[in-house]
Amino acid sequence: MDLLIGTFVLRPYVFGFLAAFLVAGKLDLGVRRTLLFASWVGPLAWLAEFASTRIGIPFGLYHYTGTTRGQELFIADVPFMDCLSFTFLAYAAFCLARVALAGRRVPAPLLALTSGVLMMLLDVVIDPIAVRGDRWFLGRVFFYPDGGVYFGVPLANFAGWVVVGTLGVGGYVFWSGWREAGLRRGWLGRGGRGTDTPVQPARQGLPWPGVALYYAVFGFNLAVTAWIGEWVLLMVGATVHLATALVLWSVSQRPAEGLGLEKLQA
Repeated sequence: MDLLIGTFVLRPYVFGFLAAFLVAGKLDLGVRRTLLFASWVGPLAWLAEFASTRIGIPFGLYHYTGTTRGQELFIADVPFMDCLSFTFLAYAAFCLARVALAGRRVPAPLLALTSGVLMMLLDVVIDPIAVRGDRWFLGRVFFYPDGGVYFGVPLANFAGWVVVGTLGVGGYVFWSGWREAGLRRGWLGRGGRGTDTPVQPARQGLPWPGVALYYAVFGFNLAVTAWIGEWVLLMVGATVHLATALVLWSVSQRPAEGLGLEKLQA
């Protein structure tokens, strides 16, 4: 319990975003599915981090310094707060993908991959400032022994984020009973996994609070980037996300046939 309290004291911003995820998830998915999302993505993220600190897959090889061990909760050599972070990052990306692709019959793999790419795009700012954690209140919690070409981060890390985000959202979509029609109507009823027709009216999702969470996380990390004076990184991150927002807006405005996706009928 002391370590859990210590984690909260050291990383209050993580718990703030986590609380926002729980509220947004309740409004969007309902309590049960929000907990399902967290209980799947959190352990998946821990496994990916654990493997990466040993064999470099999927994020590339890095090591935690352990300087906060005894102050915050660790699971093996992975800080608990990292596993928590992936839950709200994946959920926020999932919401943004659903808004961009709304009104179309989107195959589950495409929805999951889009979510994974959007989660990775948050990391174009998150990881570079995290490796500079000794310059702000994060602290020097980890390092890449071989460095990396993107502001000290190896490109393998970004591939790993796509993989974990895609598997996280994809696994959730599979187990929760989401279907192609979900982008219009929300969730299937008791039909669940393996059925094509809901046996009770579907629950309407509300992804916009999750979209707000996505940009809140981005804004927080961009503010830290400015605070530590990494102006080139700030410009790169802002440009990438401005371009991403324009692409997503364009996709949302284009006819479904132009994207190779069938338009849902009213």
